[in-house]
Amino acid sequence: MGLATDGGLLLPETIPDVRNRLAEWRSLAYPALAHEVFSLFIDDIPSRDLMQLVNSAYSSFRHDEVAPVVPLGRTNILELFHGPTLAFKDIALQFLGPVFEYILSERNEKLTVLGATSGDTGSAAIQGLRGRQNIEIFIMHPHQRVSPLQELQMTSVLDENVHNLAIRGTFDDGQSIMKSLFRDLDFKRDYQLGAINSVNWARVLAQVVYYFYGCYRVLEREGGESVTVSVPTGNFGDIFAGYIARRMGAPISSLIVATNENDILSRFFTTGTYSRGTVAPTLSPSMDIQVASNFERYLFYHCGSDATKVCALMDEFANSASLSVPFGPDGVDSGFQAAAINTEQTLATIAACYQNHGYVLDPHTAVGVAAAQQLAGSGPSLCLATAHPAKFPDAIARANPDAPATHPILDQLKGAKTRCRVIDAKEATVRETIIQTLAG
Repeated sequence: MGLATDGGLLLPETIPDVRNRLAEWRSLAYPALAHEVFSLFIDDIPSRDLMQLVNSAYSSFRHDEVAPVVPLGRTNILELFHGPTLAFKDIALQFLGPVFEYILSERNEKLTVLGATSGDTGSAAIQGLRGRQNIEIFIMHPHQRVSPLQELQMTSVLDENVHNLAIRGTFDDGQSIMKSLFRDLDFKRDYQLGAINSVNWARVLAQVVYYFYGCYRVLEREGGESVTVSVPTGNFGDIFAGYIARRMGAPISSLIVATNENDILSRFFTTGTYSRGTVAPTLSPSMDIQVASNFERYLFYHCGSDATKVCALMDEFANSASLSVPFGPDGVDSGFQAAAINTEQTLATIAACYQNHGYVLDPHTAVGVAAAQQLAGSGPSLCLATAHPAKFPDAIARANPDAPATHPILDQLKGAKTRCRVIDAKEATVRETIIQTLAG
């Protein structure tokens, strides 16, 4: 259902403590580990069916491990880009597609999926839901503010149930429109709205798994008891999954919030003040966000699971574009570190990594690696590689013209037929577009 009926974000009633199961999970293959984690939260799908859904989700990945770990100097890289769209969003959305179809078939219902993307979520969601029965999917992306390849990955999918909407605005505009439409309960009911953005709890749940898997692989190689994990983030969904994994007992010593110039999250975890700025276009467009939709989930736990306090803080933010919360005696949340990495640092990190290791980082991953180099310390560290570098050839060429940035999946998109509608970034326009499209 995406957003809860009252417009807030859904969370499980309890977070299980799995520290007594860490040893037995350590040797599991990725699908088996995913099944173990999912089973703790999913009690309405029989175990055998759930395992089939998991196997279906990850059979399309091009690496046997699904999410392999590659050692790279002092920092290990968790490659999350071996799915069909070459981005970490595939790991969740290739699972959600079969799950949605399964549930809708069981209930004899239909679903209209509405999503907003800053780049990779849209193509991953479309690949996960294209052609699936009883589902129509509408994806909003900021017109001319995603990379050309990201746009092609979305708009070249011509299945009848896929509808691409390029809005004349920013990702934050699209996210605001989406949340507003979900708060219209009559519209949500009449058009059976559902979500695939990380506002959907199942998206976050699917991402929890690779934190366990990645930390296990690092500790196998390097020893030790815990890992510092650096996460390039803009919308706080990916790193919130890491936060949940850490609460469950995953061997994570701390999480590094790695942002680009759109640094609302790194500023918060440095100062305790969450203050919206103007979105600045960067080399890492999927992180060009100033309002992180998953942030209020973190606030809920930070405020002692006091929903009333969270509502008051979010109202404060809506009215003044800023909120502040108290932290501990040292002024920060001890489970997080934070760094903002600018364009010059991003390019330098890509160039140095290729020169020293022969490994090409995409610009988002480079932000995470640069932050890890600043903050990770001497213990084992892991950086999430969120996209294949071939999705950002211009940035790679700026950093080092000799670094390869191609992939056969993307090469096949050149000259592909596309379908997309460019519309104003207005709630009424998006609403009417959905109504007219579904009316046929």
